[in-house]
This record gives sequence, C-alpha cells and structure tokens, in this order.
Amino acid sequence: MNALNPDPNSLLNFPCEFPIKIIGLFDPDFEQLVIEIVRQHCQDLKDQAIRTRTSRGGKYVSITIEITAHNRLQLDNLYIQLSQHPKVFMVL
Repeated sequence: MNALNPDPNSLLNFPCEFPIKIIGLFDPDFEQLVIEIVRQHCQDLKDQAIRTRTSRGGKYVSITIEITAHNRLQLDNLYIQLSQHPKVFMVL
C-alpha cells in the first residue's frame, strides 16, 4: 500500500492514463453531451484524447476518451454518471 495506490488489490497505479469507451445511439449532440460529463470529472481533458466512431450502419456511435485518472473514486463517479444517462447504452 502507498499514497498513489492505497488499494493493494488494485491493478492500477494512480495517476494513470485510462481509456473509457461510451456507446449510444447516433445523435448529433451525443459527443458534446459525453464530453461535458467527462469534463466534470477530468478538467484536464484534451481534445486530442477524444476519438469518435460511427457504426457501419450509422445507428450507433462510440466515443473513446483517454483520461488521466487520479484515483479510483474519480473513475467510479465518472462511470456512474455516464452509465445513468439515458442516452448512454454502455460504458467500457
């Protein structure tokens, strides 16, 4: 156990770069919605850390965002807020 990684069972050493993938129905506002939620938890989010991909049929969109995770609580809170939004189907 140490100050950066207080949970000895955790596979993560904080701070660390951590990718999050958010999937939802295609909507022109979906990317902005996701970015706004992520920025509430990661103020240092950079535009180049965001990748968006639309499904082949155009029905779904996935947004992968690489954040700097500072602790487990930050990640948990971000996952909870994203998962609870009605436009978000899945958070990986």
